[in-house]
Amino acid sequence: MKRSLVYIISVVLATVSCINEKTEGADLAAGDLIPDFTVTMNDGTELTGAMIREAPSCIMFFHTSCPDCRQALPVMQKIYDEYESKGVRFALISREEEGDTIAAFWKEHGLTMPYSAQKTRKIYNLFAQTRVPRIYVCEKGGTIRFIHTDAPVPEFEDLDKEISCICGTCKE
Repeated sequence: MKRSLVYIISVVLATVSCINEKTEGADLAAGDLIPDFTVTMNDGTELTGAMIREAPSCIMFFHTSCPDCRQALPVMQKIYDEYESKGVRFALISREEEGDTIAAFWKEHGLTMPYSAQKTRKIYNLFAQTRVPRIYVCEKGGTIRFIHTDAPVPEFEDLDKEISCICGTCKE
């Protein structure tokens, strides 16, 4: 009984970290342009919205304690491995999470994608109000073509098809 109660409490707390309460912020939709932003990546380089708009791109907001993010991050790694060398730009940006925590998660799960640790919701709120994971697939120029959240978490095949289309090599 005690073990079941601990499990239920853990699931509820994890779910709250994924959804969290609504805060002031944007609620971008397909057809919108990605906003201007600047983040520092884990390798020390800066990444801006203007840089992202120069090429097809994929932006993901995540938190490593979120079960749906934990499901989506390995999928994003496969997409990154497939498309980064083909000129697709990637921005993996945390929502309210420290760099040390992310680095430990990346190491434990063999992830190699660059990420930006954000201690606040400042960048996240330029895009959305609630929910992670949140994945934006954007065409060159910064127009959002596809958005994914946790309902459902996208599979590799979904993102692969969408990104191939924004690259001009649609996989049907």
